[in-house]
Amino acid sequence: MPTADDALVRVTTRAGVTMLTLDSPPNRNALSTPLMTELLRALDAAVADDTVRVVVLSHTGPVFCSGADLKETAAAYASGTVPAGMLGDVLAALWECPKPVVARVGGAARAGGLGLVAAADIAVCADTATFAFTEVRIGVVPAVISATVLPRLAPRAAAELYLTGETFDGRRAAEVGLVTAAVPADTLDEVVGEYCAALVRGAPRALAGAKELLRRREATTVRNEVAELSALSTGYFLSEEGREGVAAFREKRPPSWLPLT
Repeated sequence: MPTADDALVRVTTRAGVTMLTLDSPPNRNALSTPLMTELLRALDAAVADDTVRVVVLSHTGPVFCSGADLKETAAAYASGTVPAGMLGDVLAALWECPKPVVARVGGAARAGGLGLVAAADIAVCADTATFAFTEVRIGVVPAVISATVLPRLAPRAAAELYLTGETFDGRRAAEVGLVTAAVPADTLDEVVGEYCAALVRGAPRALAGAKELLRRREATTVRNEVAELSALSTGYFLSEEGREGVAAFREKRPPSWLPLT
């Protein structure tokens, strides 16, 4: 268990928002086994804590995440396994997190780091941030991260960026769907804060249900789709949260789930 001084992922919580900060700037926040282990542990703790309503993934230093730890990878070749194999667990945990996940990207992201960005529900980057799928340039492919990246990217852009490995900026990242918004660097924290303030207004169970709705597969017919969604909607209206939300709206008061500031 790392001490507070040598932690690779720092955790702070305020007003219902937990920030998980990648803090390994000497290796550009690379996805080493220790960092991914800490990230998974911190994410599990945030999910288990009912006072946590939103998770923000941030970073220290000029690089958000440089992708796989290639030094660790080279050392692991003899064993026949590489640290990148653990990345799938991290991406799945972020993608399946029942609480909204916001990526705060103030610097460069490469390769596996783009998988983290894509796994977040909302991603805000500085317009000066840069991105690249560099895998093909070192003889590998962006396989694992495709699980989160390809649902976000426009198909033509995915082909271009995967195959060329070229660097692109924050504004292009927003245009092709990798991030939600690219903003001036000096407003990044303000914009992330605005998203978090909006997200904590949502009821916890409803937010988890909305995330499931975004991930669901289409039914075989429109009639089946409508039937499934109607049943889902009815269930939420009849739930404790649904009743409280309707009552709060009618009574012009905040709902009970808003976190204390």
